[in-house]
Amino acid sequence: MRKLNYFVDLEKEEQWLNDMARQGYILSRKSIGYEFEPAKPGLDVAIRIDYRTFRRASDFEDYRALFEDCGWAHIAGTRSSGAQYFKKTGTDTEDDIFSDLDSKAGRYKRLADMWTSLAACFIPLFVVLITTNSIDLAVFLNPKALYYTPGLWEKEGAAFWGSFLFETPFALGRGFLWMTIPIMIALASLFSYKAKKQYDSNRKPLS
Repeated sequence: MRKLNYFVDLEKEEQWLNDMARQGYILSRKSIGYEFEPAKPGLDVAIRIDYRTFRRASDFEDYRALFEDCGWAHIAGTRSSGAQYFKKTGTDTEDDIFSDLDSKAGRYKRLADMWTSLAACFIPLFVVLITTNSIDLAVFLNPKALYYTPGLWEKEGAAFWGSFLFETPFALGRGFLWMTIPIMIALASLFSYKAKKQYDSNRKPLS
């Protein structure tokens, strides 16, 4: 079974995955969405999430082996995906994969850094588009300029609507596709801010 969902709060994601497990669906793979395999309903399964990326495959394998030795099976995530999903397998294993509050909060710091880096990657591209005049703000005042069909605005009835509807997707792409860049910058900055807040709220209070 596959489900689409999105979380910024890793603890809420853990709660949802554990609720799914109690309903009889255990997470087996995570990519764009979540893939579950059937299991016996009512199982008390502990699923926890860390956030880490690895440059070398050997480091990733060592990371997984460390958790498996501690009673946690790695069930989803790749060395470049960031989110790493673990299921408790040991009967004497603690219910959390983190030994203290600071290490648990650290995953939000890494998540915030990822979103900040993503926003930073888009900013130079946006600046280049502006400085090279690739963005034409005049189309907001005259959107008709985006339509290249000769005589479009003189046509009437079915002839007009046929040509207009056919060209509209291309016109939107020509005039407003660039808006995806500032939208991505804004979203990445927002997610970074939320992850940073989670990091601050989960850290051990200074004595």
